[in-house]
Amino acid sequence: MGEKTFEPWNDPEAKPLIQFKNVTKRFGTFTAIDDQTFDIYEQEFFALLGPSGCGKTTMMRMLAGFEKPTEGTILLGGQDIAPIPPNKRAVNMMFQSYALFPHLSVWDNIAFGLKRDGLAKDKIEARVAEMLKLTRLEKFGQRKPHQISGGQRQRVALARSLAKAPKLLLLDEPLGALDAKLRQDTQFELMDIQEKTGTTFVIVTHDQEEAMTVASRVAVMDDGKIIQADTPARIYEMPNSAYVADFIGDVTIIEGRATPSGDGYDIAFAEDQPDLHAKSDITFTAGQTCYLAIRPEKMRISAEKPDDLPNAVRGKILDIAYLGNLSTYHVELPGGQIIKAQAANTRRLSARPFTWEDEVWLSWTATAGVLLEG
Repeated sequence: MGEKTFEPWNDPEAKPLIQFKNVTKRFGTFTAIDDQTFDIYEQEFFALLGPSGCGKTTMMRMLAGFEKPTEGTILLGGQDIAPIPPNKRAVNMMFQSYALFPHLSVWDNIAFGLKRDGLAKDKIEARVAEMLKLTRLEKFGQRKPHQISGGQRQRVALARSLAKAPKLLLLDEPLGALDAKLRQDTQFELMDIQEKTGTTFVIVTHDQEEAMTVASRVAVMDDGKIIQADTPARIYEMPNSAYVADFIGDVTIIEGRATPSGDGYDIAFAEDQPDLHAKSDITFTAGQTCYLAIRPEKMRISAEKPDDLPNAVRGKILDIAYLGNLSTYHVELPGGQIIKAQAANTRRLSARPFTWEDEVWLSWTATAGVLLEG
């Protein structure tokens, strides 16, 4: 028996911790959130992902109580949170700037909210010790924020946010101030801490890699709406629209016209180019516009035309992005369509088979691409 997977959203018995019910938020004539209904479950690490201005921060501010919905309701544990002031909610928020008190020690920063609530001294000491251990800051309790690194300050802010054991912790671009290597390490720390505390985390980020790394589910937003909320694997492998496919990771999107054929579709996409072939759960009518989204790692790149794959196109290497372990080739077809293909760099640079301007064949299976309506 393997471990039971954590998928409360697939369990009809599971009660959501947070329920958005037809929530709309307007600022004057501008609609920031447009009639959204969705659930977040206990112990989830839920990511709101999207470009600037898509509404993700407004969602979070409504959860925190800094904004009220114009229409609809937000329930926390089955209770409408609109009448409850921010400081009385079982919700805490960690800001991008960390907002630590510079004159207080790390210990006092973590203890601040507990003292304000009038908790007994021994209880405060026990809780702060627990938080320092959880965030691996035991040695730094007496230091001031300016005496520790950015990554450590980030952990102090997290410890302070979790000290009061909120049901829900909101994280607004929490890793934005950290450099790339530290961000990566901190992502795993965040996941670890979230798992140990069992607190529900909702993170706002515009960094797709971050969302895909830390989250149990990712909600991809655009223009005040959640376009798709799903596990990282499904968002990547089974996007529900060209927007989501394009937003997450590297992808080539080929626009064409679909015609049913056998157990799939033929896709006409350019003059003088052979039809492409794809399978799909979506039903297309003959001649309907479709978008074929293909990830570069699903492509095979070769010097000779392969005869074992249903899709094969010929083009010229326009660009090569060398990423150490991988190279991404941008291959231009005669009609101008550019397709990205990725290959692992198993050989030394001098022994690699392809370079700029080379004519190559790209090929892929009928199930490698996702056929979408738009």
